[in-house]
Amino acid sequence: MTTNAPTSAPTPARPAVPRPRETAARKASVFLSTHPRARLALLLSAPLFWLGIVYIVALVLLLVTAFWTVDSFTGEISQEWTLDNIITVLTGSLYQTVTLRTLGVALLVTLIDVVLALPIAFFMAKVASPRMQRILVIAVLTPLWASYLVKAYAWRSVLSQDGILEWLVTPFGGQTPGYGLPATIITLAYLWLPYVVLPIYAGLERVPDSLLEASGDLGGKTWPTLRLIVFPLVLPAIIAGTIFSFSLSLGDYITVNIVGGASQMLGNLVYTNVGAANNLPLASAIALIPIVIIFGYLFLVRRTGALDNL
Repeated sequence: MTTNAPTSAPTPARPAVPRPRETAARKASVFLSTHPRARLALLLSAPLFWLGIVYIVALVLLLVTAFWTVDSFTGEISQEWTLDNIITVLTGSLYQTVTLRTLGVALLVTLIDVVLALPIAFFMAKVASPRMQRILVIAVLTPLWASYLVKAYAWRSVLSQDGILEWLVTPFGGQTPGYGLPATIITLAYLWLPYVVLPIYAGLERVPDSLLEASGDLGGKTWPTLRLIVFPLVLPAIIAGTIFSFSLSLGDYITVNIVGGASQMLGNLVYTNVGAANNLPLASAIALIPIVIIFGYLFLVRRTGALDNL
């Protein structure tokens, strides 16, 4: 007896998938998917164009304006090329004094911020628990959410003759520094401290804990370990933090107006010549001083790896 094997039903034919049309968008998509460098260039073109227009072109125009003059009769800018503004800024005793004062304030603010930021960042990165780390990072970032003017005027209130600092130190024979350069340094150090803490904290996080444990196992004391192992590894991050505090202090003028009393910095001279004096070419020449100082500082630290930590 023979049995017939069951025959399977024929499978229905699948409908043909229509071929996509060769549109310009599809051709561009295929080209970008196979050319990663072209895709990267296209992605960066818009921000680089904006950076070039807003930053580089603005600096070039600032440099050009410094070589113009202001007509003493009409008050209008004369586009005749001259070195008078540059010579005035370089040789004038007022500008030399204010430049040295601004540089000194910026260096002191940077030094204070580094001294305060190192223990804070080390505790955040190497001592605190993960949950406490998140809390401390939020605590460091919180002042950045407040208005610049609110923080500056808060310090004006604290440092005033009848402020809370005067109330705290009077029983111990102290007194508030009042308004002036000390108040400017204190306020600027407070304003820029988060910008110094965060790069150092990020740098310390990259230091392996195994190095510290190995140093302890080999009998290394705390200070030699910090000086010989931790400090060289975190030095680029420290310099990155100083770039923020140093550059921001050089260009600041609002804090000096609020708590500086009669003191002036380069930013105040620029503001005065742009506004009241209506001398934009001279203001541009003065503004070149902090720009040159910053570029010189960046040139000195470029090989330390600090720019990679920004």
